[in-house]
Amino acid sequence: MPELPEVETTRRGIEPHLVGQRVSRVIVRERRLRWPIPEDLDVRLSGQRIEAVERRAKYLL
Repeated sequence: MPELPEVETTRRGIEPHLVGQRVSRVIVRERRLRWPIPEDLDVRLSGQRIEAVERRAKYLL
């Protein structure tokens, strides 16, 4: 598992490439994370524009 500094470095590295892009598809590999993931997440997010890349602990959002 990566340490927090590596996660933050990754966030900073990918943010300039993702912000402003549109979500083309969503793949959920594990629905049982810390919070429930809506069944229609792909419908909700597809076509939406990415505004920011954020981090909560070791999760990139």
